[in-house]
Amino acid sequence: MHVIGYTRVSTEEQARSGLGLEAQRQRIEEEATRRGWTVEWLADEGCSGKQINPGLREALDRLRTKQADALVVAKMDRLARSVLHAADIATLAKQQGWSLVLLDLDLDTSTPQGRAMYNMLATFAEFERELISQRTKDALARAKANGKRLGRRSVIPKEVLRRIISERNEDASFAGIAKRLGEDGIPSPTGRATWSESVVRRAFQAATA
Repeated sequence: MHVIGYTRVSTEEQARSGLGLEAQRQRIEEEATRRGWTVEWLADEGCSGKQINPGLREALDRLRTKQADALVVAKMDRLARSVLHAADIATLAKQQGWSLVLLDLDLDTSTPQGRAMYNMLATFAEFERELISQRTKDALARAKANGKRLGRRSVIPKEVLRRIISERNEDASFAGIAKRLGEDGIPSPTGRATWSESVVRRAFQAATA
């Protein structure tokens, strides 16, 4: 099986020293040797896990286009910032037909045991999503009441923004754009397999303001 071994460190100091990268790579290599995998490597050095960084985005693009069979990560926190984020990537794997392997959790979505653990992750992720939604609503309400300007810089790639703007300018609905982005296997800014109409609308409005 041809897999992508993904590693990440979160600070510039770690990127310069290699601290953490070698240990992650060694752990993946050990498992690859044991299971007879062929590994190609992608890494994000000096990057946080708050968004999909360039190396991870490249990995997801290759998996989406069937250039590899699985994504292998030494620890879940190297892949995602939360259970919610990890579950979204696992859902993307399920929908697109590739496997996600998280070695620290002994999660491999190609096995019955791994799929059972994925279901547990998805349950916790839904609970976390509901909590985040409520906290966000509360925070936005407080900020609005205090007269603060709301909004943040988009992390959506420029080519995806151009597509959103182009389709909208051709009178496509935000819901339709969101549906097509998901159908084309383009992950959302948080790595989810689907896009919401509201995310597309905000992206368009921010880009054309």
